[in-house]
Amino acid sequence: MSAGLSVVIADDDVLLRAGLSSLLTQAGLDVVGQAGDADELLTLVRAEPPQLAIIDIRMPPSHTSEGLDAALQIRKEFPSVSMLLLSAHVEVDHALELLDGGRGIGYLLKSRVTDVTDFVDTVGRIANGASVIDPALVHELVAARRRDDPLGALSARERDVLTLMAEGLSNAGIGRRLWITEGTVEKHVRSILTKLDLADTSDDHRRVRAVIMYLDAMS
Repeated sequence: MSAGLSVVIADDDVLLRAGLSSLLTQAGLDVVGQAGDADELLTLVRAEPPQLAIIDIRMPPSHTSEGLDAALQIRKEFPSVSMLLLSAHVEVDHALELLDGGRGIGYLLKSRVTDVTDFVDTVGRIANGASVIDPALVHELVAARRRDDPLGALSARERDVLTLMAEGLSNAGIGRRLWITEGTVEKHVRSILTKLDLADTSDDHRRVRAVIMYLDAMS
């Protein structure tokens, strides 16, 4: 932790703001300003850019993304200012937009600010250029990616079968390639079509549609 590190804190919760200020001051940081809304934050930073800004994502007047919007503006005007965004909830879209900003970026849930030593260490690492992401956010991002993956429900063997289907192999050919019986391949194909929710219709071949979904997912 760099002694004398200059910090601005922006949060409409006065008690939280005061608590963070006291905590960081005791750790040897220099809290040079506090803000209760995004406009006040931007005024402080423009008057005297700090080394680090700690910002609540949701602030007045609408309590939606004012903090994030201010953070993005600060990054545009003062790219050397590191930022730690705090949120009461995991907000994937907000976090992704922030993390695109590069180095010196952090995203933590407010509920994580319980271990003083760990929090102060995190602040120092972000100020020195590190990117720190809350584990809960990482979990949510991975889960969201799985939800968006149309092939996510398939087993490893079913993915193998679908890959060979995409190569144009028949069930017998797939069986020979994977060293399994043709009957086993047929069972895997039925399972694939069921998991991909491909209803049997008179004018659309499900096997072809499954291959198209595979190719879309791989592109």
